[in-house]
Amino acid sequence: MKHIKITAFSLIVTLGMGACKKDFIKINDNPNTSPVATPETLLAPALYSVVNNNQTRALRLTNELMQDHVTTTNSDEIHRYVIRPGESDNMWNNWYQERTNFLDMYKGGQFIKSNTYMGIGEILDVWTISLLTDMFGDVPYTEANRGRETIYQPKFDQQKDIYTDLFRKLEDANTLLSTGTALSAADQPMDPLYKGDPAKWRKFGNALYLRLLLRVSGKPEMNAAAKIKEMVETNAGNYPIFANNDESAILRFTTVAPYTSAFNTYRDFDFNGDNGLSTFFINNLKEWGDPRIAKWAATVNGTYEGIPSGYAPGDIPIRKSYYLAALKDEPLLGNILNYPELQFTLAEAAVKGYLSGDPKTYYNKGVEAAITLWGLAMPAGYLDKEGIKWNSALGTEDKMEMIMLQKYYTLFFTDFQQWHEYRRTGHPVLPKGPGLQNNGQMPSRFKYPVYVQSLNRTNYQKAVDAMGGDDLNIKVWWNKN
Repeated sequence: MKHIKITAFSLIVTLGMGACKKDFIKINDNPNTSPVATPETLLAPALYSVVNNNQTRALRLTNELMQDHVTTTNSDEIHRYVIRPGESDNMWNNWYQERTNFLDMYKGGQFIKSNTYMGIGEILDVWTISLLTDMFGDVPYTEANRGRETIYQPKFDQQKDIYTDLFRKLEDANTLLSTGTALSAADQPMDPLYKGDPAKWRKFGNALYLRLLLRVSGKPEMNAAAKIKEMVETNAGNYPIFANNDESAILRFTTVAPYTSAFNTYRDFDFNGDNGLSTFFINNLKEWGDPRIAKWAATVNGTYEGIPSGYAPGDIPIRKSYYLAALKDEPLLGNILNYPELQFTLAEAAVKGYLSGDPKTYYNKGVEAAITLWGLAMPAGYLDKEGIKWNSALGTEDKMEMIMLQKYYTLFFTDFQQWHEYRRTGHPVLPKGPGLQNNGQMPSRFKYPVYVQSLNRTNYQKAVDAMGGDDLNIKVWWNKN
């Protein structure tokens, strides 16, 4: 028990302080310098850590909740909407730990007067906090990661206030990177995403901005629709965004250190041995003749076939198609935010009247880019196929189903984005099996880690009271009507 208590205490301190990595170089040997880490030593290890952590959580949690695959282990009930409190620890710990490093990157950029490192630090800070608040709702923010200031029990900020400040930071990052200079030749290998190109980081920051604006677009007080229009139409020159697949934010894995996939050392069984692809996931790809199916799924008896999600306890189906083992080292599984996702974001914005452009244009670009991103050619006549062809006569909800179904596949193995988008929109419509628990209701959030409940009790209780409870079915602010 003593070991458990010490670990829990260290984790709450990590929330305030962050972890030290052996390769961090502190600029504090000289009393005349600042006690900050050099930003170039922070970028790669912290970014890589979050991406790898997100990969494993996508496999374990998102892909089962969202019916990419179905477990064939009866004791694992995630596909039945049973999420145990212990599932929260991994994300909370990793995201807060690495957020400390992104904040230090910004401070290091200030010290060396680098707008580029400052802008990158802000973008990655926003990305990490968005993962946290979208997962849990109200979370420590303004007082988080401040253990050096002896703040070990940070208050929880309301999600609305967090989002407001995230948008401020993305505005600042856009301005900083507009005057940022490329990293030196020596530093470029330390940026596994864009090799120190501030223009590409700026596009990533603005694409992230649009993702998050759309997420809160149901809240009129955020004025998200007007901002989306400004960024894409009325002031687009000041907000550059991805122009093609090559500009996507993807940490492309290799099969040699230091940038290997989280699954590189997995046995095949650990990756695909106790799960099978779902009928929902497989059937759409089959009906469309989508070439990505051959990149993702194994055939069984010469065909692709899935199994039902949410099956009744004890009624375990025989596994059929499953993830190809080659995906363990697939470079694209390091996806953070890609060009096709952006196109589907713009398509939705156009459907809802936030943009004046034709949603069909954005939609078609997204469909094609989602296939070509995987190094495949879009089949002839693909955009005219039943279920894919854009129909301007459809109502808004039917158009949303078309967009979000395509977006669902585009977000394959992208942290929790499939789930976030489903919670926000209710699309794509997923079949419901007879074994679902939680009253058949998709979880709306994860519960706070148990150790946070005990070691930061007062602030935890205030947050729970403000949100209406610490329950899987409590909707976060952006998801409430």
